[in-house]
Amino acid sequence: MTDTHDGSVARPSLIQPDTRTRRRNAAEARFRACGLAAVVIGLICLAGLLGAIVMNGAGAFQQTFIHLSVHLDPAKLDKKGNRDIEDIKKVSTFGYAPLVQAALLQAVQDHGIDTPLTRAKDVKHLISASAPAQVRDYVVANPDQIGTTVTFRVLASSRVDGYIKGRVTREDVARDKNISVEQLDLADALVDAGVIAKTFNTGFILGADASESRPEQAGIGVAMLGSFFMMLVVLGLSLPISVAASIYLEEFAPRNRLTDLIEVNISNLAAVPSIVYGILGLAVFIQFAHLPQSAPLVGGLVLTLMTLPTIIIATRASLKSVPPSIRDAALGVGASRMQSVLHHVLPLAMPGILTGTIIGLAQALGETAPLLLIGMMGYVATNYPGGLASGFFDPNSAMPAQIYEWAKRADPAYYERAWGGIIILMVFLLAMNIIAIILRRRFEQRW
Repeated sequence: MTDTHDGSVARPSLIQPDTRTRRRNAAEARFRACGLAAVVIGLICLAGLLGAIVMNGAGAFQQTFIHLSVHLDPAKLDKKGNRDIEDIKKVSTFGYAPLVQAALLQAVQDHGIDTPLTRAKDVKHLISASAPAQVRDYVVANPDQIGTTVTFRVLASSRVDGYIKGRVTREDVARDKNISVEQLDLADALVDAGVIAKTFNTGFILGADASESRPEQAGIGVAMLGSFFMMLVVLGLSLPISVAASIYLEEFAPRNRLTDLIEVNISNLAAVPSIVYGILGLAVFIQFAHLPQSAPLVGGLVLTLMTLPTIIIATRASLKSVPPSIRDAALGVGASRMQSVLHHVLPLAMPGILTGTIIGLAQALGETAPLLLIGMMGYVATNYPGGLASGFFDPNSAMPAQIYEWAKRADPAYYERAWGGIIILMVFLLAMNIIAIILRRRFEQRW
């Protein structure tokens, strides 16, 4: 018996797609279009975010300075004339302020600038409140210079700096008691004369925080050092503890209800809000253990607790990715379980472990809420630590805490510095992710 075909039923063509195939192809095309649109929208949002950060924070890396030739009048700085350093130190910054103001007024007269501001006090709002302290520090360090004229590069006030950068307009000055239109006119003339100039602001990167009255002097250098010491604590504690716990749970722990409970709790701890860890650190490390408040050591301990679950999960996933045949081969040639883990499994899992560790450190570097509870928010970091021990135990701030403090202050110059601090923080995070990629490529092994 043979099959016959009478031609009444049309066979589907192998060249022309049928209706169902066309619908599947159309659905696939729509799905690919949606995915491409999502990528494009994400890139646009990312570009907008980065553009806003750079536009708002670029001004923090430039600062306006005034070049002044200050006459160190011995009648005011060394009234006894004996050059005794103790007598010189008794002269406060209030005694140096008139000298700085007189130097600026003299510069105006030397350049023949026509202005209604004829008194020294009329130009004081052009100069930063930090200028007298700068001159005083120089005189204390060089008492033999009293009686001479020394050239200083002092900071301009935040209003003048904002005006030069375009952040402060003349319309804003009408409602501002700290600057006047006449003083802005004088600032323009001094810019043309070369007395006032805008240059790169190394003080923002290397300097310390300042008070509310001196925003132009504020820097993030001390806070960067505080974050560095905290990351040392986090790295020194979280990496060995996380790796040891992961090896035990993955390679040696029996599969029972206790280990299941531990695994569930580790996953839950990774999702706990970071401020909860701050409350735990406040209760355990400060109130119970009496460790110093606002110290990088305490901040590092709190961030270690927060980072441990993340690194443990990443490390266990890396250990799981190693094929069981590697373990069986090591055991088959006489190695112990510990030897098979340390000599074979751990080296193969190292790329994932290092990547998870650096990602956990990057997460800890940007955390703000835990630092709020241990006092690092309210501390004004004005001095560098004196040594290694003081770097861990002396009160300090951190980059995210410093950015938060600047963002809530009233002066617009601090708002600009908050954006600049975000740029530096992003550079640190980008560097850490690049290091993670390099380490992953360096230790990656094929099997």
